[in-house]
Amino acid sequence: MRFNEGADLDTSQVTDQRGMGGRIAAGGGGLGILGLVLYFVISQFGGGGGTALPPGFGDIGQGEQVGSSSLAERCKTGADANREADCRAVAFINSIQSFWTSRLDGYQEAETNFFSGGVQTGGCGSATSATGPFYCPADAEVYIDLTFFQEMESKFGAQGGPFVEGYILAHEYGHHVQNLLGTSRQVGNASGPKSGSVRLELQADCYAGAWANHATTTPTETGEPLITEVTREDIAAALDAASRIGDDYIQKELGGGSVDTTQFTHGSSAQRQKWYTIGYETGDPNRCDTFATDDLG
Repeated sequence: MRFNEGADLDTSQVTDQRGMGGRIAAGGGGLGILGLVLYFVISQFGGGGGTALPPGFGDIGQGEQVGSSSLAERCKTGADANREADCRAVAFINSIQSFWTSRLDGYQEAETNFFSGGVQTGGCGSATSATGPFYCPADAEVYIDLTFFQEMESKFGAQGGPFVEGYILAHEYGHHVQNLLGTSRQVGNASGPKSGSVRLELQADCYAGAWANHATTTPTETGEPLITEVTREDIAAALDAASRIGDDYIQKELGGGSVDTTQFTHGSSAQRQKWYTIGYETGDPNRCDTFATDDLG
């Protein structure tokens, strides 16, 4: 995939907190290394879907913010997005939000926070990078440590690639749409293959696929699409990533155990691929109603 080199980027949609320290304070009651790893495996793909992050991470150290001005200076056009990873994330965020602005009446833009190590959210408490990317419904913002993209390859075994990053970000913005529509507030904390939490995650995957369908035709405020090309290989990479964050894959390959469908909260690998594909092939978010069917895949 490639970005339109002459298209402008809007860094106002991102707050870069990577210069704020982000360390767990000593004596803060954190879970510890083992606890963080276990929570990462259990939580799988972030804390989306209206559930506050768990307590026990300790206090995140505060410091002077130094990142956002640098991001604005470096990430000005699609040419910068083609060269630098964090500018690429800005471009994806711009494209995703432009898509939802055109598709959802009353869409309210959500800020994305880049952080490193740990972060203090505006409404979901504190979290570390081990949590993975997540959406906080209480402050309606997305949080991500960009090193997660490398971890998708090194820890999850995904083939990776730029469009995988777009899938991950579009998934989190799918949770934002669910929050705006009130969908996430109707879902409890029950687990299971047909639970509300699974349906919520599969719908967010479908929303991500719908954005991917329109990625090369969605204009930003300047009237130009940011993305000029999405190949079959890009979509295949996104589907590969979806398979690596299914409950069954996580439990068996990363958790080292057997598959227990009663503990499913995000859907199986096959389900996640199915609903991303539905979104991509139809390009219609209205086809993403995972709550109106018993056939989740």
